[in-house]
Amino acid sequence: MAGRTRVSGSSVVALCLLLVSLVACGGRTAADPARAQVQRVLDRRAAAVLDQDRTAYARTGTGVGFDNLSAVPLAAWSYRVTDVDRTGDTATAGVELRYRVEGYDRGPVTAARTVRLSRDGPEGRWSVDSERPAKESGQQPWDQGVVEVVRGTHSLVLGVGQSTGALRGYADLADRAVPAVSDAWDGDWARRVVVLVPKSLEGMAGLLGSPASSYRGIAAVTTGETGGRERAPADRIIVNPDAYGLLGSLGKQVVLTHETTHVATRADTTAATPLWLSEGYADWAGYRDSGRTPAQAAPETAGAVREGRLPAGLPTDEDFGFTADADELARAYEGGWLACRMIADQWGEDRLDAFYRAVGAHDDRAGAVEDAMNEVLGTEPEDFTARWREYLRAEFD
Repeated sequence: MAGRTRVSGSSVVALCLLLVSLVACGGRTAADPARAQVQRVLDRRAAAVLDQDRTAYARTGTGVGFDNLSAVPLAAWSYRVTDVDRTGDTATAGVELRYRVEGYDRGPVTAARTVRLSRDGPEGRWSVDSERPAKESGQQPWDQGVVEVVRGTHSLVLGVGQSTGALRGYADLADRAVPAVSDAWDGDWARRVVVLVPKSLEGMAGLLGSPASSYRGIAAVTTGETGGRERAPADRIIVNPDAYGLLGSLGKQVVLTHETTHVATRADTTAATPLWLSEGYADWAGYRDSGRTPAQAAPETAGAVREGRLPAGLPTDEDFGFTADADELARAYEGGWLACRMIADQWGEDRLDAFYRAVGAHDDRAGAVEDAMNEVLGTEPEDFTARWREYLRAEFD
C-alpha cells in the first residue's frame, strides 16, 4: 500500500496527549487560562474596594487610585472581563466596571475600562499595573483625582479639585431643586440626585468622553439611559464649573432645577420624546417659580418675534446640537420652554405631565406626539403649532 502510513491506536492516543496543550483532538484550540486568572484578581480587587481594605487592594497590584475613591459611598463594585490580549507575561484586558452609589442608584453605572497586567514568569500570579477608561469612554471622577463627598438632604455631591465650601453650595442648590421638581412633576422618581463637579471644563469633558469644545458655554448636563424605568437607574448631573460660575444665583438655581427635572422624568423619556418636549419641560420646571417673565427668560425669541421673524415650527432635535450657533441654540431651548409653558397655561399643569408621559409611552418617534396631542390635549400638530405661534406673538409683539 504505497503512499500510506499506518498508525496504531496507541500512537494516536500518545500524539493527542502530546499536543493537548496546543490543540485539542478534533482541531479545537484549548482555552487560555489567563482570562479566568485575570477575572479572579479583579474579583479580589473589587472586594478590596468595597471593604476599603488598602492592603488587600495593594496585593492585587498597583495601589494607585485607591485613595481617590475611598470617600465614595459604594453599595456595589464589580468587574467583568470581556477580552484578554496576552503576550507572554503581560496582558491587556477589556473590562466592564459596574458600580452603585449607596442610597442613590437603583441600578449600576456601567463603564468600559482597560486594565494592563503583568506576572513574574509563567507560574506567577497576574498583577494589575494600571486601570484607565477604555478608548472613547468617559472617565470616572476618581480618574481625575481625590474625590471629596458632600451630602445634602436630597443630594450627594462628588467633587474633584473644588473647595468644600463650593461643593456645599452645589448641595444646597440641589436640595432646593429636588422639592421644586417634585412639586411640578407628578411622576414617581427617587427624589434625590448625584452631582459631579470636576475642576474645570476639561474635567467635565473627560467625564463625558468628548472634546471640551463640545461643552464650552454649557453650564451642566445630565447623563443617563432613556427608555423606561429599568434602564434609567443611575443619572448623574455633571457641572461645567467654568460656565456655571458665570451665572447669577437665579441662573444657578434654574440650571440645577432643569437638570434635576431630567433625572425625575428619565423613566418617561424615551426615543419617542422630541427634544423640544424634554428640554422645554425641564426649562418649564426650572423657571416655574422663578418669577421670570417670558421676555426675561426667552430674550432671543422675544427679539426675533419683535423683528418679524416668527418661527415657522417647533424646534427640531437638530436645533439642540451643542455645536449649533449660540443664538439658534438659545431659541431652540426657548421655543421648547414656551411650548410647555403654553400647555401648562392653556390646558393645565396636570395635562402637561400627562402629555409628557403619553409621548414617552410610545416605542418610537413616529406618531408619538400626534397621538398624545390627540388623546391628552384634544388637538393635532398643525393646530398646536399655529396656537404656539400665536402664543409667541401675543407674548412678544
